Amino acid sequence: MLPHLSPDEDDTAARPLLIFAVTGMGGIGKTALAVEAAHRARARGWFPGGTLFVDLRGYDDDPVTADQAVLALLDALGVRDRDLPATAERQYDTYRALLAERQDQMLLILDNASEPSQFLPLLPGTDHHRVIITSRDRPDALPVRLIDLESLAPDDSVALVTRALLDTDERDERPERETEALRELSDLCGNLPLALQIATGILRRRRHRNIASLVTEIRDARDPTTVLDQGSPGTDLYGRSLVLRPVLETSYRRLPPEQARLLRLLCVAPGAETGVEAIAALADFGLAATLRLLEELAATHLVTPVRCVDGTAPAMRWRVHDLVRGFGSGVVAADARLREEGEAARDRVLDFYWRWADAADDRLRWLPGMEEPERFADRGQALAWLDGERAGLVAAVAWGREERFAGSAVRLAQCLGEYLYSRRYFDDWIAVAAAAREATQLAGDRLGEAIAWDHLGVALREAGRAEEAIDAHTRARDLYRATGDHESEAMAWDNLGIALREAGRTEEAIDAHTRARDLCQEAEDRHHEAGAWHNLGNAQQEAGRTEEAIDAHTQARDLFQATGDRHREAKAWHSLGNGLQEAGRAEEAIEAYGESLEAYREFEDWYGEGRALHALALAYEAAHRPTEARAAHFQSADAYTRANAPTEAAQARAAAEPPE
Repeated sequence: MLPHLSPDEDDTAARPLLIFAVTGMGGIGKTALAVEAAHRARARGWFPGGTLFVDLRGYDDDPVTADQAVLALLDALGVRDRDLPATAERQYDTYRALLAERQDQMLLILDNASEPSQFLPLLPGTDHHRVIITSRDRPDALPVRLIDLESLAPDDSVALVTRALLDTDERDERPERETEALRELSDLCGNLPLALQIATGILRRRRHRNIASLVTEIRDARDPTTVLDQGSPGTDLYGRSLVLRPVLETSYRRLPPEQARLLRLLCVAPGAETGVEAIAALADFGLAATLRLLEELAATHLVTPVRCVDGTAPAMRWRVHDLVRGFGSGVVAADARLREEGEAARDRVLDFYWRWADAADDRLRWLPGMEEPERFADRGQALAWLDGERAGLVAAVAWGREERFAGSAVRLAQCLGEYLYSRRYFDDWIAVAAAAREATQLAGDRLGEAIAWDHLGVALREAGRAEEAIDAHTRARDLYRATGDHESEAMAWDNLGIALREAGRTEEAIDAHTRARDLCQEAEDRHHEAGAWHNLGNAQQEAGRTEEAIDAHTQARDLFQATGDRHREAKAWHSLGNGLQEAGRAEEAIEAYGESLEAYREFEDWYGEGRALHALALAYEAAHRPTEARAAHFQSADAYTRANAPTEAAQARAAAEPPE
């Protein structure tokens, strides 16, 4: 903001900027910024008339009125005792007259205002001086230059705490020794300057304790403010108490009932960011009413809109600061009525998520002849919705560890497997499947438990944890068998075979896939039979039984084509290409990989596209076509990058570079 305070602004043809409003949540550093800007401006000789500062204490129980503030300003201007006019009206007249008469430009800081009535009467009646107002609320009715402060960047938070500790004791080795703990402490403080200042004070007093000990205390607390305020070091340079909870309480208490309710519910929402539709479900409001309340909360800096990339559309996602979330959760937990209000809201958002995740999953699994899913016209729309809601969906499944939400969480988890697999979010899938497994055990749902074990096995396998995956699939198989679900038992056998092959137990894998194929044939389940043939072929090829593998992959391709599953047909083409390549039939392999690539691209399966291009590059090399091989390697690297597979992308780029 410093450049705008420059007197050079008056040299422009436009009307000079006279009033600045520094806004942000409590503890963000508004006063510190205003005072620092004033010091720097004075050092540059910009305000020879001096600086007037008044703390309006707008969020205290007894805020300063404009009538009280004008007395302090007159006193600073030398008007006191017998010279002080008897009435408030004459006091304002005198104050404005003195400012109008001043030839030397002045800077007026009206700090910590909560209502326009506190500062409007104090604005100069001249455009000669500059004014800075600080507030937690945006003064949208005034023609002012708004400067909205946000939390610090993580690196800046770490640097702030490090510098403060070393300024106190240059021998303090903790910041250098505990870099990860210091970063986590900054995260737990929400990168809020006030919280960081308090945490730094605690670390100064605990100079013989490590940073990790404070991190553990804060992490284990439901509300971080309880730990930070307990260890608060007193007051800051401006004589204000260094405490967090009262700052948040005053902002919360000032909210109208509807806004206060929405803020509480946002604090129990799943995920750090929540979409407008999910918030509407949470609050049981319409979209228009929800958006209006969110915008009103944003004006108080208690929620933050997550802007669209191009900034042309309204914010569709909203974030609550971590410390506000902790405070709000504590408010809800402390009151039985509010707890029930929060749990009913969580029921609603789980129903909302399940409805649309189920529809999106139906679209991802859709085959010709099936009923058209609700809402999502194509695979791209389904993926876009799931991508946007992923954090909330994963967090909502974790609620299944509570008995009330177990059934809903299990239903939701079962809709996410195909998506998390296709997008390769295996850590999320492990978390979802593990939470679902616990929820099914809580609900006594043995079939649901089998599904959860099977999903967990696939996620573990893809994360490179083959032995754990074998155990999970074995449990799933046994549970399916016990419940008499032989079709699902076939899928568990098939998944078990893949995990066995990953663990190097190829002959056992062939047996498992053969068992899966036979069960599918008995059930006349042609689609899953195709999958079993495909996996059987992969195991046979690994065992060196190439011709059997080519036959199995051909069977799989034909069955996937017959059932209209174009996406899995792509995988069958790819595996068939591998078999043909192994058999020395390079041109046929190139044709198979090309068919696979085309299908993967139809489904925006970037990882599959990367694999197909990599295989195609190797086939070109075997066919002595180096230019086409190099181009395919580069294209493979690009596809892997889009698929969030940096290791594979780096390997593909390295393969594309000519040897030195």
